[in-house]
Amino acid sequence: MNKIFWLLLLSAATGCAVAPRLDKQVTETEVQRIIGTLAADDMEGRATFTPGIEKAADFIAAEFRKIGLEQLEGVTGYKQSFEMLKPSVVSATATVDGQNIDSKSIVAFSTNTEIDLNAASGYRKVHIAKGSNIGAEIGQYFEPTENTVVFIDTSFSRVFRRLGGFMSYTFPRKHNVVFVLTASPADSYDIKVRQQVTPVVAHNIVGVLPGKFKRDEQVIFSGHYDHIGIGKPVNGDSIYNGANDDASGITGVIMAAKYFKRARNNERTLVFAAFTAEEMGGYGSKYFSQQLNPAKVMAMFNLEMIGTDSKWGKNSAYITGFDETDMGKILQKNLEGSAFTFHPDPYPAQQLFYRSDNATLARLGVPAHTISTSKMDSEPNYHKVTDEVGTLDLQNMTAIIKAIITSSASIIKGTDTPTRVNAANLKR
Repeated sequence: MNKIFWLLLLSAATGCAVAPRLDKQVTETEVQRIIGTLAADDMEGRATFTPGIEKAADFIAAEFRKIGLEQLEGVTGYKQSFEMLKPSVVSATATVDGQNIDSKSIVAFSTNTEIDLNAASGYRKVHIAKGSNIGAEIGQYFEPTENTVVFIDTSFSRVFRRLGGFMSYTFPRKHNVVFVLTASPADSYDIKVRQQVTPVVAHNIVGVLPGKFKRDEQVIFSGHYDHIGIGKPVNGDSIYNGANDDASGITGVIMAAKYFKRARNNERTLVFAAFTAEEMGGYGSKYFSQQLNPAKVMAMFNLEMIGTDSKWGKNSAYITGFDETDMGKILQKNLEGSAFTFHPDPYPAQQLFYRSDNATLARLGVPAHTISTSKMDSEPNYHKVTDEVGTLDLQNMTAIIKAIITSSASIIKGTDTPTRVNAANLKR
């Protein structure tokens, strides 16, 4: 009894805490409460710049406040606000090799109010010919390093019609790209676009749990809280609730914050981030990443669609970019002896490592990986009105969150540091 007394006294005197039991802290009941709120109909699908996403932002901020997280330096409250721009085309005209082009066949990726260009304007000229791999070709021009005019063969008219949606909102752009749908590459052209450009404000939600002896080193837990909002009704339902995509990931972030706040065993500083505008191009995570010193970020756990069973069944998930660092091997080591297994990403052709909110920091060398269970070749409710809480396996999702917390233990304590991403090896 005396030995126990002195151990307890020593623990209190040194500020140490016995880690809380994971099973008691991360419960299916609490998972149900959080995801049920985020994916409820009154959130209206959480589309960026809508009342529904503002309601979701307030809920997440309130959860961070209840947990007792600190605010990110330079941020008032938990909302990390940033400005984006909304370009709206007023008029678009073009003449290509003497032929007038319909305005619907012109799309500008620009935040300028006026664009006037012709063959003498110094724009790089690109032609995407019939039979090209349009998906691989077109993506490289979304964030160009020089002014570019891209002539796209009319065989890709269906793809072209979707281009405008990618430019609904954006950050200020240094370079313009103008896409023109035309039957042949142009020798001469004259293109004029007039736009109204309106500033709008978006918010990431960020909370911090300061570390102890390695306070300057950061570990990030993140997900995105936006989805695609209200759309075309299907069987009378028009709300795209986004329960799996990605209310599930945000639920995991909140649950991790609750656990680690109570555990008080993080030597490194933990940053918990809920990103906006992922569905529009990952703008929230891009802004967030630009505010950090990547050299101080030791790891990033990005949680994306963890509400369904993986292709291996229950008690399993995969890690994108597994071979880019040794972080995945560290997580596997920390789960040895448990019923849970992490696997390398089984969908390499989808290039998931470059497509989620981990990508910006990964390109800066940070071991930033996405953890997911989504069956990318057969997920039945992805971007559908049926992505509702009732379609998820909450018991398994609770197990996944526990596994993520357990697997991160040596990294947040500072006993393991994942290797960095070699940016020179990244494909794009």
